[in-house]
Amino acid sequence: MTSARRAPGRVAVHLLLWGYAVVALLPLVVMLLNSLRPTSEIFTAPLGLPTSPTLHSYLRVWTDASFSTYFLNSLIVTGGAVLLGTAVSALAAYPLARHDFFGSRVLGAYFLAGLMLPIRLGLVPIFYLMDSMGLIDSLLGLTLLYAASGVPFCVFVLSAFYRSLPGELDEAARLDGAGEFRIFGQIMLPLVRPALASVMLFQFVPLWHEFLYPLVLLRSDEKFTIPRGLSQFFGEYTTDWSALFAGLVLATAPLFVLFVLATKQIIAGLTAGMSK
Repeated sequence: MTSARRAPGRVAVHLLLWGYAVVALLPLVVMLLNSLRPTSEIFTAPLGLPTSPTLHSYLRVWTDASFSTYFLNSLIVTGGAVLLGTAVSALAAYPLARHDFFGSRVLGAYFLAGLMLPIRLGLVPIFYLMDSMGLIDSLLGLTLLYAASGVPFCVFVLSAFYRSLPGELDEAARLDGAGEFRIFGQIMLPLVRPALASVMLFQFVPLWHEFLYPLVLLRSDEKFTIPRGLSQFFGEYTTDWSALFAGLVLATAPLFVLFVLATKQIIAGLTAGMSK
């Protein structure tokens, strides 16, 4: 009787999830199909199927429109920011979560305050700060800005994971003569791999699509990231929609790969922690 009562609820949940999946994937399917059609055909039937699919827009975007340069710049900036921000956050969250020292609560509240202030509110002072440091039109400046913007969230998440670990791990390691850096690197860090994968994923996705700061801080075409470079497909009077859709597909493809890899890493980290 219990399983029979739960069956309609499970069916409703599955239908709801499948319906959400269809709604979420439909724009991506339209984007993919339109990237295989010329712009004239898109205007005549925006939601139609390609009559003669072609990869000409992809080749034109990758070579003629310097998309390969934009892609490499985005990879350098986003990847560097995620790695730097996660490394700094992991080091900062460990003492905040595992040690009670003078000013630890004030410092923790300072990091939390960063979650309450959107980075876009600091556009003008950040611009003047970057200008005074000579980091305007610099991939390094954009990387440092992105890395700093993700630190509050990462510290908040990683601190919660560090606190969930039993205190006996620290005591046993210290009795064996391990120092703080060894405890952090060989014991604590491997146990928070699921959290590390999660915060890296949550940083990568919004930074990969960030448009405002590349628009304000970057000047040279050879330093544009993907969102800044794709904006050039919009003209004052005409827009090359086929090339734009092809560029969007190329820009979205790494996110699918990242989600697959991150999901496997989270599952592997959870199972490894359970087996221990």
